[in-house]
Amino acid sequence: MHSETVAQWQLENDLRQAIANQEFELYYQPIINLKRDRLAGFEALVRWISPTRGFVSPGEFVPLAEATGLIIPLGDWILRTACQQMYQWHQQFTPQPGLTVSINLSSHQFSPDLVQQVEQILAETKLNAQFLKLEITESAMMDNVEKAIALLHQLKALGIKLSIDDFGTGYSSLSYLQQFGADTIKVDQSFVRQMEQSDKNKAIVDIIITLAQKLDMDVIAEGIETENHQHILKALNCEYGQGYFFAKPLKSEDATKLLAQQFSADHVDNSI
Repeated sequence: MHSETVAQWQLENDLRQAIANQEFELYYQPIINLKRDRLAGFEALVRWISPTRGFVSPGEFVPLAEATGLIIPLGDWILRTACQQMYQWHQQFTPQPGLTVSINLSSHQFSPDLVQQVEQILAETKLNAQFLKLEITESAMMDNVEKAIALLHQLKALGIKLSIDDFGTGYSSLSYLQQFGADTIKVDQSFVRQMEQSDKNKAIVDIIITLAQKLDMDVIAEGIETENHQHILKALNCEYGQGYFFAKPLKSEDATKLLAQQFSADHVDNSI
């Protein structure tokens, strides 16, 4: 127990130094329009490359950041960096209709200060609010539902989009779903990956897709790893998807190359 405590203490110290020294990097996982087979946006994912530890798994340092409150400065850096990157992409390739960057929010960031923080970062980075999407889990909103709903509507008033992440694995009541004012539901990867082995999981995915469409919301399926996953989701009329079948999270330069390829292909199609 002593050695574990010392190890956690050292990791926390290293994490504080990493935030001060900006040892983090954002990777961008493509989100694909399944109906049009084209890039629709990216989800920004943080990676820590420590000069002493090497690659540190997000599963190791993100929970620690949340437990210590370090998720607040780290989250601020993630939000600002992702917005700067998306602004650069829209400048480089001209505004791409519907191209958004999605950023995960911790429950610890879900406070009244968040609205002012987002508004300030959008102003500083000059990113149009419509190109930013914030992802929030169901459980993060259930501690105080009324306050959560009020905060979500304040965020919506800025012009940004909202997404409910890991839908179906949290604790929210369906009665709250429409009150949240979210634009998108993300189907959790645990359901998507089991569609081939379990008709029940496939039925759950089908129900979530239908529910989202009935509520006039977009739906994104996570964890697409095989061509069959893609075929099943297309048959279920799912609009968007992401997963290793399309691409792993990409460095910013590789994501830029992907955007350049699509931009070039669009120009070819328009000239024909």
